[in-house]
Amino acid sequence: MRAAAFANIRAVLFDLDGTLIDSAPDLGHAVDSMRTARGLPSLPQDVYRPMAGMGARGMLNAAFDITPEHPDFNALREEFFSNYERCIHERTQPFGHVPQIVDALNRQRLRWGVVTNKTQRFAFPIVTRMAWFHSAGTIICGDTTAYAKPHPAPLLEAAARIGIDASQCVYVGDDERDIIAGRAAGMKTIAALYGYLGPGATPRQWGADALIENPRDLLKLLGLH
Repeated sequence: MRAAAFANIRAVLFDLDGTLIDSAPDLGHAVDSMRTARGLPSLPQDVYRPMAGMGARGMLNAAFDITPEHPDFNALREEFFSNYERCIHERTQPFGHVPQIVDALNRQRLRWGVVTNKTQRFAFPIVTRMAWFHSAGTIICGDTTAYAKPHPAPLLEAAARIGIDASQCVYVGDDERDIIAGRAAGMKTIAALYGYLGPGATPRQWGADALIENPRDLLKLLGLH
C-alpha cells in the first residue's frame, strides 16, 4: 500500500549525483590526480566522498583547502573539469537497485525524470551511456533554466515537460537544497540518506516528507514493492 503522503503521486523526479548515481570515485580521482601531478601525496577516497555533492568547489576544497575566493581557484577549477571529462565514465555506477527501481516505475506507468545542478557538459555524457536513463521523461541540468537548485525553477520546468502538475510529483535528493527546491515547487520531497551528506548535514531537520536509507525504500513508500 502506498504511504498516505504519496497517494496522489504520478511522477518521480530525482537528483543525479548521490541519488541515482555514485560519481564520487570519478570526481575524487579527477581532483586527486591534480595533487599527485604537483608532487603531493594521494588522499583516500573517504576524504573526497562527503564533498562530492558540492562539485568543483567541494573537490578543490578537499584536495587543496581553497575556496572560490582564492586567486588560483578558477584555473584549478578548469583543470579539474578537464580531468573529470577524461574519466567521467570510468568508475561511476548507479547506486544499488536503481535500474530495477526505474523499471518498476515504468511498469506502473509513473513518469520519472532527473533534475540536477550538474551542467549539460557533464550530465549528458553520463546519462547517454547508461541505457536505463533512456526512459526518463526529462533531464533538467544546472544550466537548463536561468536558475539552479535550491530555486524551484528547474523542478517546475521538469514537471511542465513531463506534463504532470507539480503537486503530483515527488522529488528525491540527498542535499538540503533538493528539499528546499522541492518544497518551494509544491512537490512532496524525499531525502536520500545514502547519498553525499556533507559535513554537518542534518537531513532529519530538512523538512522532507520522508527519508530513505537505500533506493529500494522508495518503492515501499510508493507501494510498488
